[in-house]
Amino acid sequence: MLNILVGGFYGDEGKGKIASYLSLKDSPHIAIRTGSINAGHTVCYNNNKWKIRIIPSAFVNKSTKLMLGPGALTSIAELIKELKETNSEDRFFMDYHVGIITEKEIYEERNDENLMKSVGSTGQGVGYAEAKRILRILKLAKDYPELSKYTIDVPNTLIEEIEKGSEILAEGTQGTYLSLYHGEYPYVTSRNTTSSGILSEIGIGPKYVKDIIIVFKSFVTRVGNGPLEGELNEEEAEKLGLIEIATVTGRKRRVAPFNIKLAKKAIQLNTATQVAITKLDALFKDAYKVREYEKLPSEAKKWIEDLEDQLKVPITLIGTGEDAMDTIDLRKEKLGE
Repeated sequence: MLNILVGGFYGDEGKGKIASYLSLKDSPHIAIRTGSINAGHTVCYNNNKWKIRIIPSAFVNKSTKLMLGPGALTSIAELIKELKETNSEDRFFMDYHVGIITEKEIYEERNDENLMKSVGSTGQGVGYAEAKRILRILKLAKDYPELSKYTIDVPNTLIEEIEKGSEILAEGTQGTYLSLYHGEYPYVTSRNTTSSGILSEIGIGPKYVKDIIIVFKSFVTRVGNGPLEGELNEEEAEKLGLIEIATVTGRKRRVAPFNIKLAKKAIQLNTATQVAITKLDALFKDAYKVREYEKLPSEAKKWIEDLEDQLKVPITLIGTGEDAMDTIDLRKEKLGE
């Protein structure tokens, strides 16, 4: 059984929080990450906070094995740093075909005026490394002896485990509207960030998928250039308490109200079967750290119920605070699980 976690807007939706909650609640046998080091995930649990870019956010469950799919890209330095910070080196594996970013790609990208200024790249070398992979000149994990202790055939391992009945959590990166194919080109990232792209990157066919959980924040943010419908100016966003700082770049995120039209389209593109909403407490301060639906303020419940009516997909997970466990889990009520 494979469950996919995918971002519904422009990234920054709180996928790291939902992934860490699901890992603690469901104890998946394996969590696998796609994407690269240009997307940060913040994980808070038990008064600890980690800002990670490449290992799965499910690392908080010490019994879960962690993997990188063949379509992923990482730098060796960032990978080793995160494995040490999360004390997860002994349960981490990566596919032989993971692409390796070097200082050369980072330098080339940071000196590309179009990417850095027009598009608003994070400057982590991901676009240049992806381009070199397409040109068949990028080096892969199998080319580095220091990575040999981690390398395995990831798709084969995943399929074997799924056929044994194990639960797998696939953690996507960024968001639907940053997809190279489905986002607002050229203000996009260098990969397909939808559920189909996640499957492609981990090397698994769709018949193994049980659920696709799409994550939306209670408002929309994006980093970098490109359209943002209904964008609030900084003063308005500050007044509403919606200003955020990006994990990787440290830039202020641009802010807009929740966008129903984009959410509905993202649900279609990803064939989402469940919706997770994060940062409900940003809109409703009295919802902060509430972990039972009945205890939410009435206006917050009404907002969730109205949204579910419009999206036509069950809202099963609601984030109400920073900690992984500050989550209302409605899967049993909504899905009978």
